[in-house]
Amino acid sequence: MTSTKPYCIAKRTVWDAYKLVKANRGAAGIDDETITMFEQNLSGNLYKLWNRMSSGSYLPPPVKQVGIPQAKGGFRKLGILTVADRIAQTVVKLCIEPILDPLFHPDFYGYRPGRSAKRAIAIIRQRCWQYDWVVEFDIKGAFDHIDHGLLMKAVRTHIREDWILLYVERWLTAPFEAEDGTRVLRQSGTPQEGVVSPLLMNLFMHYAFDYWMKRDYPQCPFARYADDAVVHCRSQKP
Repeated sequence: MTSTKPYCIAKRTVWDAYKLVKANRGAAGIDDETITMFEQNLSGNLYKLWNRMSSGSYLPPPVKQVGIPQAKGGFRKLGILTVADRIAQTVVKLCIEPILDPLFHPDFYGYRPGRSAKRAIAIIRQRCWQYDWVVEFDIKGAFDHIDHGLLMKAVRTHIREDWILLYVERWLTAPFEAEDGTRVLRQSGTPQEGVVSPLLMNLFMHYAFDYWMKRDYPQCPFARYADDAVVHCRSQKP
């Protein structure tokens, strides 16, 4: 029997994505729907999501933007997805992570399966006995300022499935909705709290930093965790 859907997305993948979202819990998005509320019509909600994603008609809702007070003053803005959108993003993550993760540098430790900040600290400590100088950086607002055009160029280099490219582009441009109900259009960046966002950041930094370091400064080992890193150097000279 031939499917009438333009995109082939396994229902099992949607189910697996739901289980991961349930395990991670998380707050409700702009629709105020919790995971418990979503489960009141679980089969219907999952089927609707699968149906829309498979037909190409799934449109991500706006991202709920909330401010979290910081210890040093001011607020850090977080982007909270709806339960359904977290499941949709997890579907894509399950499909592309096995393709993208093997590309990444062995000394990149952030948001990767089986890796952690503790492992990054351990290798940095070991290398500090071997190298006299380090360069440390932390990119301010990295998730907020990723160039969409460059990011999609990197995604298209490795991902061929049209439906994945379609939804990644839609997620990148889904607006924020502030606490007062106003909506803010997005020209760059990807919400750090999004399910697929860390993987997209990893791919962007793979080309923006890791590949550049490997090509131009192979004598300087580094350990990176997301948007911050420590580079080890023999001297202060470039």
